[in-house]
Amino acid sequence: MEQRQRRRWLYLLLMVTMFLGIGIVLEKGWERTGHASETYEELRTFSEVLTQVQKHYVDETKVKDLVQGAIRGMLSTLDPHSAYMTPDMYKEMQVETKGEFGGVGIQIGVKENRLAVIAPIEGTPAHRAGIKAGDFITKVNDEPTKDLTLMDAVQKMRGPKGTKVNLTIQRDGVTDPMAFSLVRDTIKIESVKFKVIDNIIGYVRLTQFQEATGRDLSRALKQFKEQKVQGTILDLRNNPGGLLTAAVDVSEQFVGNGKLIVYTKGREGKKDEWFSKTKETLEDSPMIILVNEGSASASEIVAGALQDWGRAVIVGTTSFGKGSVQTILPLGDGSGLRLTTAKYYTPKGRSIQSTGITPDIVVKLPTSTVAKAGEKEGKEPDAKALKTPPGKDPSAPAKSGDEGAHKNGATPPVEVGGDVAVDDDVQLQKAVELLKTWKIFKELRPS
Repeated sequence: MEQRQRRRWLYLLLMVTMFLGIGIVLEKGWERTGHASETYEELRTFSEVLTQVQKHYVDETKVKDLVQGAIRGMLSTLDPHSAYMTPDMYKEMQVETKGEFGGVGIQIGVKENRLAVIAPIEGTPAHRAGIKAGDFITKVNDEPTKDLTLMDAVQKMRGPKGTKVNLTIQRDGVTDPMAFSLVRDTIKIESVKFKVIDNIIGYVRLTQFQEATGRDLSRALKQFKEQKVQGTILDLRNNPGGLLTAAVDVSEQFVGNGKLIVYTKGREGKKDEWFSKTKETLEDSPMIILVNEGSASASEIVAGALQDWGRAVIVGTTSFGKGSVQTILPLGDGSGLRLTTAKYYTPKGRSIQSTGITPDIVVKLPTSTVAKAGEKEGKEPDAKALKTPPGKDPSAPAKSGDEGAHKNGATPPVEVGGDVAVDDDVQLQKAVELLKTWKIFKELRPS
């Protein structure tokens, strides 16, 4: 009786296996079946290793910790921006992209295989303490960053308002490491700041690309029109990026309707394109865009689009070079996966990744003023070159360019109080000079 029952179960198992095998072959083809078989073999090895660790490792282990560690290790072989988020981290990420968060105000990335400051956010503890774009973070609270993922580093620097975090910084040109003790604060970002210089030049600074950035920029440009400015400076220096949609919203206000702003291309070669749709544009007046090594992702999309369309002259130093797209993928247990799924390309097909945007006119800041805008031209290494890395745009299926994009917590555009320090900023000085010269040549008439 027992033997007959076993045979019955065996037949059932064979039938199920056969139907599954037929289904796989019909749906995926023989090639996919081979891949599935290869994946199964590798997973069997992983399962054996997991079993051996549980049985023989010197200390007690938790399966959950081992599996999460294996997932992190797997993703670290891809690139610095792909990461696993525990359920708590995933929840925190969702909250932070909708409002304010506690931290020190640093946007970080990977440069030369080290954890680097893309840009300190203006008005934050890091900015006030003098941390600069291009600085390398070697320790967080005395813990080396060498083996930290970007996500781990972000988690260690964020925390409740009023708590302290200690950073050890290595700066080019400075021999000894620099120690910074920062008090975390609530990070609120005013993404649009503007001013009229010398009554004729509209100056607008974008600190990040948030959901409301395009709308706030539109208000600033409207004021420029009312004051009849004769040229515009768009300052994207130390702007680490943000939402892809915000980059499109900004770009379309300068290039006109129906123009390609950016496209992405993934592994299968599929292209997703973003075109301008607005009818209100500032097409006629001359324009300068300021960039530096702290300009990344969405900033590079805007600069690249306007450069390709011949709409603006780019001034400054080569941008950071973060041209990859991250998609946030929710997982069944409440955790999440941040995975690089594509790369950005400018309208003319230039890849931003690793190369950045090269200015039409290169202007480097003197060493004494690098704190404001950065000088060294750094690039993010290509993803495949980063096998053991030290380490905004929206959630799936939306695209992400950076770690800290804000949505509903954005503040309205702010008019810059006082005089913009043109004399202390050679890059801004060059932009003003170019626009004034532009006006002079335009007014020239043959006698």
